Amino acid sequence: MKTALITGAARGIGKAIAARLLKDGFSVIVADLDEAAARETAAALRAVPICVDVADPESVRAMVEKSGPVDVLVNNAGIAGKAASIAEYPEEEWRRVLAVNLDGVFYCCKAVLPGMLERGSGRIVNIASIAGKEGNPYMPAYSAAKAGVIGLTKSLAKEVATKGILVNCVAPAVIHTEILDQLTEEAVNYMVAKIPMGRVGQPEEVAALVAWLASEHCSFSTGAVFDISGGRATY
Repeated sequence: MKTALITGAARGIGKAIAARLLKDGFSVIVADLDEAAARETAAALRAVPICVDVADPESVRAMVEKSGPVDVLVNNAGIAGKAASIAEYPEEEWRRVLAVNLDGVFYCCKAVLPGMLERGSGRIVNIASIAGKEGNPYMPAYSAAKAGVIGLTKSLAKEVATKGILVNCVAPAVIHTEILDQLTEEAVNYMVAKIPMGRVGQPEEVAALVAWLASEHCSFSTGAVFDISGGRATY
């Protein structure tokens, strides 16, 4: 049985991905900073919980050591950060958001790659955002970090394109999860207003896309950005 490691899997999109990959026959590891929530989700899904701080490379290395061989890595852990103009954006908040949303993806990819390269196979799916392509106003750190995830995905994909490892990312528009609680009503309305379908996405819709990217059915797509935006994405 193949193993899928999902960060930020205690709730929201990550939890939906964990449930879908379990359904698809993977052994799933629910990794999250919130240890209690990870244990609760893992118990409900019959998965394995691991506490991790993706912004800490030592914590990430420990997670991968505990996990054993990882066939699929889904880098989902992320935070929205504060909504503020660049002129007023706290420098410590900038560093915090990039540490989780971008540095964390780098650390996790770096930790699982040796094993994937040794086995000659693997799937990495990074959860980016439409904000990384278009840039959401008053969300500079989040937008910059997610743009970085897209660039990192393309860079890594080219490095391992002939090694049996596929690396792709998903760029959702606003999805109905608890992360919306971190944003102002004005920020949420702005994002929904830009979606032609006129609604937010559901975590299960993102999970379905990730499931394909994690599967053997995905065989000739790497370094790609898969939009799931209700029609918002234009490139």
